Amino acid sequence: MENSTEVTEFILVGLTDDPELQIPLFVFFLFIYLFTLVGNLGMIGLILLDSHLHTPMYFFLSNLSLADFGYSSAATPKVMAGFLTGDKIMSYAACATQFFFFVAFITVESYLLASMAYDRYAAVCKPLHYTRTMTTNVCACLATGCYVCGFLNASIHTGNTFRLSFCRSNVVDHFFCDAPPLLALSCSDNHISEMVIFFVVGFNVLFSILVILISYLLIFITILKMHSPEGRQKSFSTCASHLTAVSMFYGTGIFMYLQPSSSHSMGTDKMVSVFYAIVIPMLNPLVYSMRNKEVKSAFKKTVGKAKSSIGFKF
Repeated sequence: MENSTEVTEFILVGLTDDPELQIPLFVFFLFIYLFTLVGNLGMIGLILLDSHLHTPMYFFLSNLSLADFGYSSAATPKVMAGFLTGDKIMSYAACATQFFFFVAFITVESYLLASMAYDRYAAVCKPLHYTRTMTTNVCACLATGCYVCGFLNASIHTGNTFRLSFCRSNVVDHFFCDAPPLLALSCSDNHISEMVIFFVVGFNVLFSILVILISYLLIFITILKMHSPEGRQKSFSTCASHLTAVSMFYGTGIFMYLQPSSSHSMGTDKMVSVFYAIVIPMLNPLVYSMRNKEVKSAFKKTVGKAKSSIGFKF
C-alpha cells in the first residue's frame, strides 16, 4: 500500500499574497465587517425597541439580520486575521466548524427569504385575513423551521465533506473553508460527495425559489387587478426591498454551487464568494432601511430619544 499522511490542518491561500495589499485589504474588510455588525445588530435592536415594528415582516427581517451576522462572522474575522498577521493556517476542527456555521446560516437565510415572500403574499393578496394567517405561532413555527433546516443541512454537508480523506495537499485555494476547494483536495472518490452537494443544495434552492416565485406571481396578479395607482405603488414598494435581497442572494449562490466542478474557476469563485459571504450581509440592512419609511421613522425616533436622554443627564 502507498504511504500517505492524513491532513490535520489546512493552509488558506487567501485572496492575494501581495504584501503591499495586505493592510489596505485588512482596512477594507474591517470597514465592511464593522458596517455589517452595526447594520444587522442595529436592525435587530431597532425592531426590538420599537413596538410599531413588532409585526411578522419585521420579525422575519430581524431573523434575516441575525443570519447575515452569523454567516458573515463565520468567514470574515479569519480573513482579516490572515491579512493582518499573515497566519493562514486553520486546524482541521476549526475548518469543519467554520464550514458548518457558514452553511447553516446561509441555508437559514435561504428559507427566511422564502418565508418573507409568503408573508408578503398574505399581506398583499389576503389583507383581510392577514392577522389570522400570520399569527405569532405561525411566524414562530416558520422561523424555527428555517433554523432546523439550516442546521440539518449544515450537518449533512459537513459530514459529507469531512468524511473524505485529505492526503494530497493541505493548501486550500480559497479564503475560507468552502465545499468546492475542499473537494478539490480530497484523495477519496468524491463523486458521491459532489452529487450529494448538488442534490441537497438543489433541493433547498429549488424549494425556496418555488415558494418565492409562486408568492410573487400571485402578488403581481393581485396588483394588476388593483384599480388604484396608489394601491399598486404601495404594494410594489413593500416588495421591492425583498426582491432586491432575493436577487443578490440567489444569483451568487446559484453561480457558486449549482455548476459542475469542472466549470469551477477558483479565481472567479473567490470574487463571487467575497460578494455573497462578506458584501451581501452588509448590503441587506441598507436595502431594507433605505427603502422603508417605517424603519427610517423608527430610527429617527430612537435617535431622538437617545439625544433627549443624554441631554437630560447632562
